[in-house]
This record gives sequence, structure tokens and C-alpha cells, in this order.
Amino acid sequence: MTTGTNSDRSGPDGSSGDPLDVYALRTAVLRPAGGWTGLEVVGSTGSTNADLLAEAGRGAPDRSALIAEEQVKGRGRLDRIWTSRPGATLTMSVLWRPEGVPADRLGWLPILAGVALVDAISELAPGVPAALKWPNDLLVGPSMGKAAGILAEMTAVSGGGPGVVLGIGLNVSTPAHELPWGATALATHGFTASRAEVVVTLLDHLYRREAEWREAGGDADACGLRRDYRSRCASLGARVRVEKPGGDQLVGMAEDVDPQGRLLVHPDGGERVAVAAGDIVHLRAADHS
Repeated sequence: MTTGTNSDRSGPDGSSGDPLDVYALRTAVLRPAGGWTGLEVVGSTGSTNADLLAEAGRGAPDRSALIAEEQVKGRGRLDRIWTSRPGATLTMSVLWRPEGVPADRLGWLPILAGVALVDAISELAPGVPAALKWPNDLLVGPSMGKAAGILAEMTAVSGGGPGVVLGIGLNVSTPAHELPWGATALATHGFTASRAEVVVTLLDHLYRREAEWREAGGDADACGLRRDYRSRCASLGARVRVEKPGGDQLVGMAEDVDPQGRLLVHPDGGERVAVAAGDIVHLRAADHS
């Protein structure tokens, strides 16, 4: 991990913003004001998740956060690469050690993060459509392009106890020509909040959501998480194609999420299936493959 003070990398296209002020962010989000115990901002790193996983192994405290201005070896779900453009993206990882929550309920944390992300964007830009594609891809704008991805990884047991590191990569103002097909940036849809505002608002929603979930012992129904996820998930009620890690595919109607956060898909001519992992493609009514 490379640390240091960043210079302003704004380009002529206006896509890059000012560097984040770590001291101002700490004032806004650390205890007692915001509930987080630690926040670091680094200039460049391979992966914020990898860095925070290493720190967790050395006993980093619960509710720590790490942000990188530039990430060059980040990973998304299914080991896809996620890089970040300095000043135009938000690349952040957080560490949670939810003591007392059964291990079989930890799978709700990446879904919880998706709900918090939608709510943060909706608070900052009420006019920008925002929803989730199961399990937690952020979709924004009239075309529902992907603007963010979330990856959760278990930590090793250490002096601070086991936990989960959760990474978020958000395209704030990345130019369209630098994005892969199907992706978009918030600024494309009239989003004008700064990255600092996104950090503070998102960390606030993440803290409050996770605290409520933790207080409920990880019960997603008791804290209202499953209900709120349903209302924000664009996959429910849609025809989908599920592309499983092993290469198999499943086509049908996405009907619900179960108490474990799995997507319940009713395939054409078959019994309902609970999907725990896979890529979801939303299909048009005329699509059958």
C-alpha cells in the first residue's frame, strides 16, 4: 500500500475531482459523530480489500474504513478486475466484526451494503433513479447502467476476532469511454455531489444499517433489511438469466429473496430454485436465452 498526500489530478475533461481531505472526513465520520473507529485515505494501492484484510489479520478494530484515490489491482465478484481512476471514483473498504451474529447470517452484509448505497445516492440526488441488481450491483439512470460493485470477504481469526471486509467501487465521474459496456457513472445522470459528500453519506448509511442488523442478531426480517432490500431490488419480478460460476445457466422469473438472501428463481417449466451465487442478466420479455 502506498500512502502519501495527493495532488489535484483534475483533467481537462473535468472528470477528476479534488483529492479527499482525510482530516475533514475523520471529523465527520469517526466516533462520537459518526460511529466509525478509524479511517485512512491512501494515494494508490493494489486493492483496498487486500490491504484491509491484512490489517484485520493484525487486529484492526471493528468499523475501520480504508479509501484509495487509485486502485490498480482491485477485484470484483468472480475475480473480475476493478480499477479506479484517480479523482473520478470512490474505492473504499470497511471492516466489520459483528460479535454475536451467527456465521450463517453474515451473507447479508454485502446485501445490506447495497441497500445503504442506494439510500445514500437517493439522499444526495433524489432525481437520479437508483436500484439494485441481485445481489448488490448499483444500477442508476433511465437505462439502469451499473455504477458500482460490492465484494465481501471473510477475515482470518485474529486478536480482534473474525469479521468481514467489504469493498465498494463506485463510478462517480468516470468518463464514458473508460467504462466497460453496460457501466455508467453517476455524473452522467446529473449527479453533482462531491466524492467527499458521497463518503460521508455512504458511511453514515452503512453504519446505521449494520448497527441495526447487528442489534437484531443478523436477523434480516427483524431489522427490516429483507423488506427494504425487496423494495430496492430491480431483479425481483423480472425475467432473468442466472450465469452460475460453473458455467451452467438458469432462465426464469426472479420472485423473491429467502431469509438467507438467496435469489428465488422460478425457471420455465420447473421448480423454484434458490440461487446463492451467480451473475444475473435482466431479460426483455421477448428474450428466452
